[in-house]
Amino acid sequence: MAPMDNLPTDARQLRSRRQLLDAMLHLLETRPYDQVTIREVAREAEVGYATFFRHYPSKDALLHDLAAGQIADLLQRALPILFADDARQSCMTLFAYVAERRALWSAFLTGGAATMLKQEFSDQARQLAQQRPHDAGWLPDELRIVFAVSATVEILAWWLQQEPDYPLDRMAEILDRLVVTPSMQP
Repeated sequence: MAPMDNLPTDARQLRSRRQLLDAMLHLLETRPYDQVTIREVAREAEVGYATFFRHYPSKDALLHDLAAGQIADLLQRALPILFADDARQSCMTLFAYVAERRALWSAFLTGGAATMLKQEFSDQARQLAQQRPHDAGWLPDELRIVFAVSATVEILAWWLQQEPDYPLDRMAEILDRLVVTPSMQP
């Protein structure tokens, strides 16, 4: 599922859409997705209830639109791990990024919409894999990228559920040793 195709072009529509996205983002940082209502989103966005439905057919559609942008940003940070000279440092950067947005990523990866969002990760990873130049390694690039992204998402989801929190450097080591290094084997 891709972000909403009928993107508004009118300044007022763009502003309302941005307000709805920001409101959902803020609410997800305070409580689980399944506890957020459309009325709350509209109130937080300072738009009318009906305005919500002019932009999105459902709360899931709003979440998907919000997640698609966040996922694209995270993937831009995650994919270089597979091609970096210093994979461990790239892994640290990725975990630091998620840690700064822990509530949001917890909602995305461990909440009620986790299955949909994990699929969005895979879909975007496949698209990015098709855009990259292919090398002649033993593992096809598309498979390497999809596997690495899927495994990274699962590791992130696991980490976000841990109490007490595992240190970033330990998580970077786990990701590097479990996913990155094996994916790079000739």
